[in-house]
Amino acid sequence: MNQLVTKAIVLSRTNYGEADRILTLLTPDYGKLRLMARGVRKVKSKLAGGIELFSVSDITFIRGRGEIGTLVSARLVTYYSHIVKDIERVQLGYELIKVLNKATEDQPEPAYFELLEQTFQALNESSVELNLIQLWFESRLLYLAGHSPNLRTDVAGHDLTAETAYNFDFEAMAFTAHADAPFTASHIKTLRLLFSRRQPQALSNVKGLTALLPDLQPLIHTMLISFIRV
Repeated sequence: MNQLVTKAIVLSRTNYGEADRILTLLTPDYGKLRLMARGVRKVKSKLAGGIELFSVSDITFIRGRGEIGTLVSARLVTYYSHIVKDIERVQLGYELIKVLNKATEDQPEPAYFELLEQTFQALNESSVELNLIQLWFESRLLYLAGHSPNLRTDVAGHDLTAETAYNFDFEAMAFTAHADAPFTASHIKTLRLLFSRRQPQALSNVKGLTALLPDLQPLIHTMLISFIRV
């Protein structure tokens, strides 16, 4: 049987039998894989060190006749060790892994693997605030799923301006002008940054950005629930 090689991130692990474990892995080349790691729970298992959570590994596997293949080998490439030293970062990491797992089909494009890898990199740096990581992750997930808001023009097609206050229309996925609305040009600029390809480490250096995140959190969470349904 042909052995296949790729990079992988563990999305979930389920104990099976006395010493085995069924893994759900995200890869850039083969989408999601469900693989049986035989004997991995034994003390001397050679597989155990290569399938840590919050890590990227090189794996070799064999496709199965059914849904589950077999993990042949696993070698740890990058282990984001600082994440596991902070319980809040661990909890957020688990949450974001679960969200991505629910939000993706069996054959997600490689950009989802890149998103999760970048999320681990941000979580591994204690200087990057957790709420920034979460809202950036959710924004990028919406972007990859094709549900980015219109951040250039309002519902009437007029350019968004610095002098105008706005509400947000979820049906139109665009802003609408209103004199007493809560969103300003600064909020819209922050959203543009969150939906851009800039990573959280860079965004954390943007002056005043993190102070606006609490205002934007309900907006982004509502988008996520409405369109990604997680």
